Amino acid sequence: MKSTVLAAAVLLLSVAYTNADAQTVRQKGRNQRHRIAQGVKSGELTKAETVNLAKDQKEIHQEVKDAKADGVVTKEERKDIKQDQRQESRKILSQKTQQERQELIQVLKIIKI
Repeated sequence: MKSTVLAAAVLLLSVAYTNADAQTVRQKGRNQRHRIAQGVKSGELTKAETVNLAKDQKEIHQEVKDAKADGVVTKEERKDIKQDQRQESRKILSQKTQQERQELIQVLKIIKI
């Protein structure tokens, strides 16, 4: 009896952990799409940068679908997805701030003249 209850608890916790982790991946994807949209709206991202970032987001989404295709997302697959998402997050930040740096350089050139 105790072993049945223990096995059920372990199974329940592993399912809860997997769902929580999937939510984290899903939420990170939503946050990144929102940041890209915000960058477009504010003018921080050019059209070419936006297309490139959207393509990257689509690739990550496909990676998630492929990982889920067999019904089990392994630790290695999850690690790869999270690493790709972190890299994409840095890329979004870099491209958004690159535009700001270029504008600052232009202002500084004007001030020096």
